[in-house]
Amino acid sequence: MAVRKIVHALGYRYRLHVPTLPGRPDLVFPARRKIVFVHGCFWHRHNGCRYATLPKTNCEFWESKFAANLVRDRRVRRELKKMGWTTFTVWQCELKKPEKLTERLNDFLKNRP
Repeated sequence: MAVRKIVHALGYRYRLHVPTLPGRPDLVFPARRKIVFVHGCFWHRHNGCRYATLPKTNCEFWESKFAANLVRDRRVRRELKKMGWTTFTVWQCELKKPEKLTERLNDFLKNRP
């Protein structure tokens, strides 16, 4: 919701979870051919982030789960790129600094392809 508020305040309009696109992206900007994914650092393994911890129990299950998530994320981004879409990932931890995130989102969205 925080990312939606930022994007809306910047004046951009979007579609949510378009089912016809691979991965059902979080925010879709059809006229700009741009997509924003909002990823949780834990589930999508944000590299070097303190929130991307590994649970202490059932480690084998979690490692397998996280590896599958990463493979799926790469596949989805590759498919979207082939379809002519540009993607941007917002990480959960980036929400701690909304001013910086706002600037990055605006830089990504301001230029049409």
